[in-house]
Amino acid sequence: MLTGLLVLVITGLQFYTGAGLIHSYIWYMVPFFVFVTGFAHYVALLGLKHDATNLHAYYYTSMGVRMVFAIIAIFVYRYFHEEQIVQFVLNFFVLYFIYTGFEIYALLSNLRRNSKKQA
Repeated sequence: MLTGLLVLVITGLQFYTGAGLIHSYIWYMVPFFVFVTGFAHYVALLGLKHDATNLHAYYYTSMGVRMVFAIIAIFVYRYFHEEQIVQFVLNFFVLYFIYTGFEIYALLSNLRRNSKKQA
């Protein structure tokens, strides 16, 4: 649902502003973040199933992996392209923070549900 909403917003912004706000590689960034967020969520769920007392270790590991992938993606773009670097980084980190917020929201709702079962 989040990705569908983002696709609609991005399409609307591209339609009304052209290339002024949205970088042309945005359609590569969205699947990248879908994959990385899915992977991070999978790692957190594995931690919750196998060792719920150490969930924070799994969650912080998934956050670290996400950050490393993000830094690698930015450096790869910077190495091969010199134009529109600021626009790329701004678009990239807007998506980064949106998907990170979504992951935190999903994790907190999952933890609330599990804490109600234990009480």
